[in-house]
Amino acid sequence: MENIYLLKDVARISGQSIHTVKYYLKLGLVSEIGRSPDTNFRFFDDSTIETLHKIRDLRLQKISLIKIKNILKQEKAL
Repeated sequence: MENIYLLKDVARISGQSIHTVKYYLKLGLVSEIGRSPDTNFRFFDDSTIETLHKIRDLRLQKISLIKIKNILKQEKAL
């Protein structure tokens, strides 16, 4: 069974700031798996944390966010 996380938890676990995770959401690098109908909180799973770790590793290699988005698209297509 997959773990379900809120935005603040994903940010804490991945080592990214909440602002950064929201920015990556806006760019389409990561996506939420759903929202609470009552509170409108975003929900994420373990794959989001894995993706955020990949993004961090690629950013440390000085790869642009545009290139990272293309890399992530290619990985999803496989």
